[in-house]
This record gives sequence, C-alpha cells and structure tokens, in this order.
Amino acid sequence: MFGRVDFVKGHGTENDFVLLPDAGVQLDLTPDFVSALCDRHRGIGADGVLRVATAGALLGAGVLEVLPPGVAHDDWFMDYRNGDGSIAEMCGNGVRVFAHYLAAHDLVTEPTFTVGSRAGGRRVTVHHLTESSADVSVLMGRVRTGAESKASIGDQTYSGLSVNVGNPHLACVVEGLTVEQLESIDLTAPITFDHTEFPDGVNIELMTPLVELTDAALVGEVSMRVHERGVGETRSCGTGTVAAATAALQSVGRSTGAVVVNVPGGAVTVTVGDDENELRGPSVLVGAGMLNAGWR
Repeated sequence: MFGRVDFVKGHGTENDFVLLPDAGVQLDLTPDFVSALCDRHRGIGADGVLRVATAGALLGAGVLEVLPPGVAHDDWFMDYRNGDGSIAEMCGNGVRVFAHYLAAHDLVTEPTFTVGSRAGGRRVTVHHLTESSADVSVLMGRVRTGAESKASIGDQTYSGLSVNVGNPHLACVVEGLTVEQLESIDLTAPITFDHTEFPDGVNIELMTPLVELTDAALVGEVSMRVHERGVGETRSCGTGTVAAATAALQSVGRSTGAVVVNVPGGAVTVTVGDDENELRGPSVLVGAGMLNAGWR
C-alpha cells in the first residue's frame, strides 16, 4: 500500500471525500493511513475516504464478513471511512459522489443502479452528468425514530429526536433559533450526549424551525449545522439532512413531505415517505491524482 496510489477528490455540498479505486482490494485502510490521508495539512484533506470496489471483492478479501441486505456480489460497494479512520455504515453525500464517480468512469451502464453500503443496498439515480458535476438522488431506506434525548455543546443543552438513517443521529429543532444565531454556535466546544442511547456515538444536527414554502411540492425549509462522529463539524451530512427533515416534519405534526435542507455547503431536498426517503442534491468531482510512494 506504500506504492503509488490513484485517487479522486470530490464533494457533495462541500462534504468532501477522497475516493480510492481499489478493484483488487489491495489497500490496507488502517486508521492511521485514513486519518493521515484526510488530514488537511499532511494529506489530501477530506471528511472521509471512499474505497471503490465490488461487494464480492471486499467479501473475498475479508473486508466484509457478510453481504449487507440488498447488496449483490457484483454491486459496487462504498467502503466508507470517517476522517479519523473509523468505519461508518452510511453517508448520504458520499454515496452521491460515489455514484457520480461510477457513472463518470463508465463503471455502470444505466442511470439507476444499486450502491452497496454497510447499511444495505441503496438505489441511486444520476439525473444529470458531466465529468465534474452531477445531480444525484439516492433512496435512503426507511428511517427509524426513537426517543427524545439531549446533548450539550459547551454550556448549551439541546433537545432532539433520535433518528437512525443507517447510522445514528440526534436531530435538534431549536425553537426560536435564527439562521444568524445558528451560524454563531461554536461546534468546536466540548460535546456530551447520552451514551446509553447512543453507545456507538452520534451525529448531532442543530436546525432552525421549519419555515413553510408556497411551492406546492415542498412543505418547507430548514437551515442546519452538523457535528459528525469521528470527524467534527462538516459542511454537510447527507444522512444528517434526512434526520433533520424527519425531525422538522414531526415538529409540525407531519410524518411525510419534501423539505429543503440548507447547510453551510449548499442545499439538498429530502422527501420523507412512509416506507422510503429520497435525498437529492449535487456532486462535484474536483480532480484526480496519484499519491507518491513514501508520502507518509
């Protein structure tokens, strides 16, 4: 793994990733390697790493012990690692960038296909495509909501809804919070949460109350910031926007509908249904390069 390694850099609403094409599963993605690669001073810099390989190849190499539900041997599999090197089940922005990469490099033949993840297979559709940009939607599955819980950020405590989108979230609708106040919150402050409720850690979303829109196709919009487990604050979090839309709708007595979620890196549209949730937004492939031997 210390030889020359190809990579591609991409982002979805500025939640950025290093993609590592590794069809033969030759790379040993140790936490030290991943964290060095994601470091913005000594590496490429990213919120996470996406290994590109088929599910069958990862299974054969022992990276996966079993195929997750809805994933076939020949499906391309998003082997996702957080910036600290830890493994995560799912990433909504990452899967859009991953799908964009597959389509741009002719690794798929149809605009709609399945991408494997540890949270299961996800159907994606590439609606518009160029080498550098794409508009991609992904079916995120059914979310599971749990109990209300609390988290403290610095000296402030926030109440929110536990939402599982294949990974754990605490989505906090903060009554009376303005966009300007949201922007001023210090997400680098120490964070505490209920480890009994979230034994594997949690992504925490803070958001403004839902603002209704006149567009008949949309219920409303919210603005959100997120602190991701294993990363810290990111410019966007795809699964976090699904959790945010779910919590925002429930806060006004609704269980379904389409919500625009504004994040520091842009905006996505989340459509919450009874049995399925769709996340749609942009992807950008910034460029490609090669890691030099001995770079770390």
